[in-house]
Amino acid sequence: MIHLNSNILEGESLNLLTEETYVDNILTTLPVLTEAEQNALAANPAHPAGLYALYATYLAGCLVEQIWNFAAPASIALLHPSLQPVAVMGFFAKLAVVVGAPLMGKLMDQFPRVATYNYLSTVQTAAQLLSVAMIVHAHSSITTSSSVFLRPWFITLVCAEAVGSLCGLALGVAVERDWVVLLAGINRPTALAEANAVLSRIVLLCEIAGASFFGILLSKYDLVTCLKLAAGLMMWSLPVVVLLTWYTNKLSSGVLDRAKCSQNICNLNQDVTCLCKTSDTLVTGLDAVKQGWMEYVQQPVLPASLASVLLYFNIVLTPGGLMTAFLTQRGLHPSVIGGFSGICAFMGVAATFISASLVQRLGILKAGASGLIFQAALLSTAVAVYWTGTLSQPLPLLFFLCLIIFSRLGHMSYDVVGSQILQTGIPASKANLIGTTEVSVASLAEFVMLGVAIFANDLSNFGLLATVSILPVVGAAWMFCRWIMNPTDVQRSLFYFDPLF
Repeated sequence: MIHLNSNILEGESLNLLTEETYVDNILTTLPVLTEAEQNALAANPAHPAGLYALYATYLAGCLVEQIWNFAAPASIALLHPSLQPVAVMGFFAKLAVVVGAPLMGKLMDQFPRVATYNYLSTVQTAAQLLSVAMIVHAHSSITTSSSVFLRPWFITLVCAEAVGSLCGLALGVAVERDWVVLLAGINRPTALAEANAVLSRIVLLCEIAGASFFGILLSKYDLVTCLKLAAGLMMWSLPVVVLLTWYTNKLSSGVLDRAKCSQNICNLNQDVTCLCKTSDTLVTGLDAVKQGWMEYVQQPVLPASLASVLLYFNIVLTPGGLMTAFLTQRGLHPSVIGGFSGICAFMGVAATFISASLVQRLGILKAGASGLIFQAALLSTAVAVYWTGTLSQPLPLLFFLCLIIFSRLGHMSYDVVGSQILQTGIPASKANLIGTTEVSVASLAEFVMLGVAIFANDLSNFGLLATVSILPVVGAAWMFCRWIMNPTDVQRSLFYFDPLF
């Protein structure tokens, strides 16, 4: 016999009702961030002090690299009256990147970030110093000759430039695809976008400073003296970069020491451990290259990446080695050539600010499309001006250079937009692998164009090279526009949806 007390049941029910009401009240009174507070949180980096130290590290390394990127082709152009030596150097440098970039990315995903970065910085500086020594030797011991390609100094120079390029791309990918995401925060889009813009400004400002610095030196001193000054700057910057790298990790509470293994790689079964143990994933170089290309093709934001790759076919109508050699052979003063490269970089800096306004008004996808279309239109006009045959006159030449300068606005606008699309669309555990593989594909594009430039090395073929270079730029604009016209594919590709699309 069970005797129930109705008073107890009534009391219990009343208590349950009271608790349920209390829970409802809690759920309705939970603190929710306002839109302004959410925007402030999204704009606040996860490790602001470490991010500023990263900027300083990137600045110290990038300045020397940009000085040498301008000095090397200008120095070779003064030794040989043809575009061929510069094209050969670039050809083998891109070949090294095409072959070795996926392997570099795989190794960087396996080894500690800070130690790997410092090691690659040391190797890059050593390669640059060796290149300086070879050019100084050539300038003091050889006259202009068509047999320059068989000289030991030139072969050594080509090998050193290939090693330096491979290390440089690995360092750039590590900062731009991996480190900046950790320090800014992948879930803080505004802070990440601002960090990307700052890194782009650093690169472009270093281009301005590097080209202007070496151009002014060439106008006042002989080539050997300028190269020795550049070598001294390289040796000074290496310990600064190493120290700042360590300081960046310290200010960010050791976030760079965090394991690169993504938690979602682990199998759901309890008896299976994480697949990303270092001792089990060090594979052969061929397997690493194969894996890098497979991961690249399978990435969700492949169309945006391919648009960036197509822009690399344009090796002529850019402030690069071939344009520097072309203007040098036409007799322009070194300070003018340096000023041209500097102004192009300044336009890129301006584009980092313009792109933010475009994203706010048009959305990130349409902002990228507008940048590509703007660049394609201006460069097409520049090619048309060249084929008029009036570049021997000052005014048409100035107009030709101005079109190239302003086209950098569109190029860098898409560069900023594309970087954020790739950062948010690629898993963190594969950032270096896919990033270096993308650079490898882009280098393959430059590799093909430099191969064409080796055979069409006469100045009379410059118009043909410019025409071939502009076609992929137009193709990139067309492909990206086709991609964003299909909202379903875009939403599947990105982790977020652009409300302004």
